[in-house]
Amino acid sequence: MGHDHGWAVVNTHAHKERLAIDGLARQEFRPYCPMITKRIRHARKFSNVLRPLFPGYVFVELDLSKDRWRPILSTFGVRTLVRRGERPSLLAPEFVDALKVRECDGAIARPDNDLAPGQDVRLSSGYFAGLTAQILELDQNERVTVLLNLLNGQVKAKVPLSDVAVLSA
Repeated sequence: MGHDHGWAVVNTHAHKERLAIDGLARQEFRPYCPMITKRIRHARKFSNVLRPLFPGYVFVELDLSKDRWRPILSTFGVRTLVRRGERPSLLAPEFVDALKVRECDGAIARPDNDLAPGQDVRLSSGYFAGLTAQILELDQNERVTVLLNLLNGQVKAKVPLSDVAVLSA
C-alpha cells in the first residue's frame, strides 16, 4: 500500500458537500465528510446542526493503481480535485482514521483551552498532528483557524482547540 492509496481531497461547490457525497457514493466511490456539531440560532431558538469540519471539502478513498478517478471531476457538486501535477494529491489513510476515531454520533468531538491569534502552535493530536501552524483566528465554536503547510501550499484550516499545543519557548 504505497503512495497510491489514501484519501483524495475533493473541493465542492459552496454548500454542496451532500450533493457531491451522494453522487460519489452512487458511482461506488467511498466519500467521507467529517462533521462537527454547530450551535445555530433560528427564530430565537437554538439548535445543534451538523456542519462539515472542512466546509467545501470532502475526502474520497482511492487506490490510484486501480481506481478510475476522473469521473469524480464530473460529479454533481464537485468543483475540482486537489492534484499534484496530473495525479490526485492523497492524504495518508491515518489522517482520516484520526478523524473517524474522534467521531461520536456522527460528529467530531472537541474539548478546549486558551490561545491567541498570531501565536505559533504545534498541532498535538488529530488530523494535522506534528505540524506547526500560526493561529489566524478563534471562533465561538471552539475551533481555531490556523495557517499550515499542506499539499504543497499554505492552507487555512479550522481545527478543534484540543488539537493545538503551545510551542514551548
